[in-house]
Amino acid sequence: MLTHDSGRLKLCLACAVAFLITFLLTRSPLSADEWRARHDLVSHTGVMNLTETPPPSEVFFAGPDSPADQASWLDSLKKWRASRATLLRYDGSQYTRRELEWTQHIFSQVQLLIWDRSLYDPEKREYTVDKFLSETEERIGPIDAVLIWHVYPNLGVDDRNQFDMLRDMPGGIAGVRQLVRQFHSRGVKVFFPILAWDAGTRPEGAPASVAMSELMNQVGADGINFDTLETVPPQFRQESDAIGHPLALEPQFQPRDESLAWTNISWNDWVTWEGKPYPFVPMVSKDKWMEPRHMVNVTDRFTRDKTDSLQHAFFNGQGYATLENLWGFWYGDTPHDAEAIMRFTRIERVMADYLRSPDWEPHAPMIQAGVFATRFPLHEGTLWTIVNRNEFDVRGAQFKVPDQAGMHYYDLWHGAELRPVAAQGMVTLSFDLEGLGYGAVLATAEAPPQAHIADLLKFMAERSRRPLNSYSREWKPVPQMLVDIALTKAAATAPDGMVRIREADFDFNVSGIEIEGGNDPGVDVQYPWEDVPRRYHSHVVHIHSFYMDRTPVTNAEFKKFVDATHYRPADDHNFLREWKDGFYPQGWGNKPVTWVSIEDARAYAAWAGKRLPHEWEWQYAAQSLDGRIYPWGAKWNPGALPQPDHGPTMHPLSDVAAFPEGASPFGVLDLEGNISQWTDEYRDEHTRTAILRGGAAYEPRGSIWYFPQTYRLDEHQKYLLMSPGHDRAGTIGFRCVVDAP
Repeated sequence: MLTHDSGRLKLCLACAVAFLITFLLTRSPLSADEWRARHDLVSHTGVMNLTETPPPSEVFFAGPDSPADQASWLDSLKKWRASRATLLRYDGSQYTRRELEWTQHIFSQVQLLIWDRSLYDPEKREYTVDKFLSETEERIGPIDAVLIWHVYPNLGVDDRNQFDMLRDMPGGIAGVRQLVRQFHSRGVKVFFPILAWDAGTRPEGAPASVAMSELMNQVGADGINFDTLETVPPQFRQESDAIGHPLALEPQFQPRDESLAWTNISWNDWVTWEGKPYPFVPMVSKDKWMEPRHMVNVTDRFTRDKTDSLQHAFFNGQGYATLENLWGFWYGDTPHDAEAIMRFTRIERVMADYLRSPDWEPHAPMIQAGVFATRFPLHEGTLWTIVNRNEFDVRGAQFKVPDQAGMHYYDLWHGAELRPVAAQGMVTLSFDLEGLGYGAVLATAEAPPQAHIADLLKFMAERSRRPLNSYSREWKPVPQMLVDIALTKAAATAPDGMVRIREADFDFNVSGIEIEGGNDPGVDVQYPWEDVPRRYHSHVVHIHSFYMDRTPVTNAEFKKFVDATHYRPADDHNFLREWKDGFYPQGWGNKPVTWVSIEDARAYAAWAGKRLPHEWEWQYAAQSLDGRIYPWGAKWNPGALPQPDHGPTMHPLSDVAAFPEGASPFGVLDLEGNISQWTDEYRDEHTRTAILRGGAAYEPRGSIWYFPQTYRLDEHQKYLLMSPGHDRAGTIGFRCVVDAP
């Protein structure tokens, strides 16, 4: 259940709104609206700090009750708009700025996680923009913008704040700047997110509006996405303008207050509320009605069949945001939905001038039941965007318009000129609509049409040879593979500092603590004995005897490896970050080594004749056979592990072996509460993931969205991998194992 008050502050003055959100965007705990997932969110603490998302009535107008009511319904919308403009003292001057006019052409936007394997090749150490665009645009057509997502769900693994996480991307600021240039060379605009809820990590030392505007200027990005917010403080408009790098400001929710005047674009999860489905009669976007030049990119991330949101986007003449890599599991568009996005965004892109019409008319009169259209008139012609909400095909006469001499009508969806039938001063237009399909008609006096429209007709004629409904609607999770860990040379007796873990059949029960995704197939990981990734796992595993390090590898032990091998990774960003000139800080010799990637840990293990443990080996060594929740037993014991470190700046780690009460039945120490520890790695086509065990002491406060920690032995952490330099963290270390005969 949600624990914060779901009521909203009703602020009429822009300065009051700005003060509140600016406060959130500096150091305050989160109290603004956050996105509410379709699935129940998961918090291992049991505390949820979310408020309700706005109800549909605050985002949409319901359609008219019947076609006969359309005229009076439309008149009421016009009165609402006039009253709203007066109430907000609305000023649309930001929409006339030439340097921000491009926002009105963003019809296809993709959220791109930096951990998606299509973006970066860690072996070649280079960004792979062409690969990402090739793979994506082949399915959904050209994209206009990317939201490069570098924060959640890994943010909060240590005390680096959201700005640090951007600076830590491969190549640093210079590398990110080159990444942005690669997108620009392909005509794609670039957004980065800012998180109002990041109030518990390292203080930045500057207002969020200043820090983010400067960072975006340094990397050459085009806009800021305001995660979880619908109100953007005017300071962001002022700061980006002041440094000569005007940014597009994009709240996650459609702005419902004064900030509509300075947020040229938004993206919105047009999902159902309270379990209610989309209505049969399409809803009308209030922001679009208030300001036709405001671009909303609709999305519906956890829905497998996106027909409802896709049709609503097209009906309203708005774009679509594609979110497929959902925090490390692939929630890909079906072939049907991907093809729909390709087709209708192509039409919208070419017809962008019409879609900004100040005289647009939703629910224009149509002939057939269940078919709905929006009319976008301009001086040179009229565009209709049409959706068939029926599950069956509708053929024949669709709508009538006054007969005008010299007017030509083009079926944009099928790429063909229509032959109107004239009678009694009206012409009737007939064409086919697939069940749950789309249509678009352009009326223009130009014949032949302009070159860009002729190109669109040619493209759509070729594309529509294959019916949209022939594309599969089946959604499939992506399988994962466990990265192999080779056995070591068997040791007859326990090596120094290691304890023997006896052979057994182990009842391995564990679950992931990802915040989003419910128990959908694809969430968490897929063990070798499973047919699909899932959140909850239960399996009896036969474990051969092995030896495990009694404690995590320390700084002193890791220094022996570095001195003996002169090890220096090719990607050495953040490697042993707190060391200086090859030495760890004084007094840190017996503390766990951190700021080592999983590759660094494997290199150490190979040098030592050891390996990293499989996760089930780690859990068995911690839990034995009695199913205990903690290494020391069934009940919580605060004396068995370090006190939690709530920051915001991390304190030094505790020494190993400092909490003997935390020993497992086998005598293994420091299994929980000091550092997280590398175990297995999983890969699929899109993501690399490591499983961490042994929750760290550092737990930033302020939001459940931070990388979650858990000290329970029946829970694990899923950590997304991008590159060694970005993966290293101040809370992650490791311990090793050696196989026994």
